Amino acid sequence: MVMILLVALITFGVMFIIHQVMKSPAFGYRNRKLPLPPGTLGYPYVGETFQLYSHNPNVFFASKIKKYGSVFKSHILGCPCVMISSPEAAKFVLSTRSDLFKPTFPASKERMLGKQAIFFHQNDYHLKLRKLVVRAFMPDSIRNFVSDIDSIASATLKSFEGSLINTFQEMKTYTFNVALLSIFGKDEIEYREELKKCYYILEKGYNSMPINLPGTLFNKSMKARKELTRISAEIIRNRRETKKDHQDLLASFMCDKEGLTDEQIIDNVIGVIFAARDTTASVLTWIVKYLADNQAVLLAVTEEQEAIIKEKEKSGEERALRWRDTKKMPYTTRVIQETLRVASILSFTFREAVEDVEYEGYLIPKGWKVLPLFRNIHHSPLHFPEPDKFDPSRFEVAPKPNTFLPFGNGIHSCPGNELAKLEMLVLIHHLTTKYRWSIIGPQNEIQYGPFALPQNGLPIELFSKSQE
Repeated sequence: MVMILLVALITFGVMFIIHQVMKSPAFGYRNRKLPLPPGTLGYPYVGETFQLYSHNPNVFFASKIKKYGSVFKSHILGCPCVMISSPEAAKFVLSTRSDLFKPTFPASKERMLGKQAIFFHQNDYHLKLRKLVVRAFMPDSIRNFVSDIDSIASATLKSFEGSLINTFQEMKTYTFNVALLSIFGKDEIEYREELKKCYYILEKGYNSMPINLPGTLFNKSMKARKELTRISAEIIRNRRETKKDHQDLLASFMCDKEGLTDEQIIDNVIGVIFAARDTTASVLTWIVKYLADNQAVLLAVTEEQEAIIKEKEKSGEERALRWRDTKKMPYTTRVIQETLRVASILSFTFREAVEDVEYEGYLIPKGWKVLPLFRNIHHSPLHFPEPDKFDPSRFEVAPKPNTFLPFGNGIHSCPGNELAKLEMLVLIHHLTTKYRWSIIGPQNEIQYGPFALPQNGLPIELFSKSQE
């Protein structure tokens, strides 16, 4: 009986894999005139997912580029794809012919974030959503959040004093709180812990294989996603009942004249939380690392930030940061830019060919994913001499077009980049003027999955300068 059951399970598994492979867009291209780009598709269904997400992405991509050139094929997260690694190709996909490539993620990620989220659409619906997000995150809007973000940053760092912390995990808490503030305004306080608990479960399964069986990470994530939907729906319902005026992203989405359904609003709320949290937290973690490793850079940042405090004291102004203060941080801004380049938190982005596309004599079949490799572009010595060196001064001159793409490019570039830069500037201000820190443990090791991070999330000890 056990043997029969085992054979049945194996048979089912094989049939499932064959079914997935046969329905994949990878099939059906053989009769076409143009060749596919060179490369390998790896194992059926699994492809080369594990090779990409369990190793240094620099090594994975560099080995492929060395063997196949700047355009090659692969297969990750159940999707056949073409990877591109030149500024010209990135411009072609993201800007010049963006009409041929819709933004997309693997189906499993669409299910987690919500199919109505801005990431997965183009044309009129995308333009409407982008207008609403930009309206909520444009400088004239986010300047109203500066004092709140200042308070969050100050309280966050104060809670670490004299403690050994995991920098990445604590920066995730900081960016999560800022994201909730920008999305829900003051309403987020009542729901913060519930939202945090659900989202933390959701993120654990984000890069898992999409196997929706009880006990799997994917299954747990989908349950957490359902609970996030319930909480968001409750916040929306309460707002409609109280009819208070709000100045945040949810208010922008709920504007009656825009005509969005609750499902569309909730999918985009969850999507924006995802986009606003882990990536910014990763950048902040690397900033803490690079400042510790480069004392001359740290000194220059500290002097710039302390000059702002002295100017405020001289004029009798309160110490809390204001919007105009963040415009007096040119060197700190270059440090953020260089961190975005060197760390390249997003190694690539996903697009999908909406029709058969010819590029450099190769066929990109309809339905295949296309991945511009930001990391390789940012680390090319052709565009950035000594690319592994941390040197903020390189941004005293604007980089060549399409060589610096930390927020993407074209109509699908990140609409929240101004908020991300603002919360980084505010935290750096408090970190460098009030604290010293030391890194505990390995200094130069990196972990991957999915973002590149210092080993163990960069454990540090934080000390108040006022106690010295």
